[in-house]
Amino acid sequence: MQIVDLPAGWTVVLIVILWPSLQMLAGGLSRRLPDRLFNHQSSFYRSQPWEKDGKIYQTWFKIRCWKPLLPDGGAIIPGGYSKKHLTDYSSANLDKFLHESCRAEFSHWIAIMPFWLFGLIGPPVIIVFMLIYALAVNTPCIMAQRFNRPRIVKVKGER
Repeated sequence: MQIVDLPAGWTVVLIVILWPSLQMLAGGLSRRLPDRLFNHQSSFYRSQPWEKDGKIYQTWFKIRCWKPLLPDGGAIIPGGYSKKHLTDYSSANLDKFLHESCRAEFSHWIAIMPFWLFGLIGPPVIIVFMLIYALAVNTPCIMAQRFNRPRIVKVKGER
């Protein structure tokens, strides 16, 4: 339900400003949540049988080809944890990586949710386009976390 009637140009400008702001807000909010909420062994973050320990993302989506092109939000968010290159294989750092991987996945899931807000400033059809955009931007990042986590668990020697 559109509640603000803006000229098309201003609507586009507002969308271009709002989306990155909402993405950063999602990252910032998840950054403030305690690590205990991001347990890689919980049912939400644990690799599901159909994911085959993350292998499905390589088999179906060739994730290794495009994953290096994804931005590392942990390097952008103040106080974030960079997950681009793992250099410290200590148990403590692998645990940190697993927590931050769950945090990143959570952040991208919640970053999808505000797509409907754009219906307040544009015609109803914009909601569909914003959902497509939100999924296109966030799903690859979610897939990367779900691809990496089982591999880190294996390096840690857990199961």
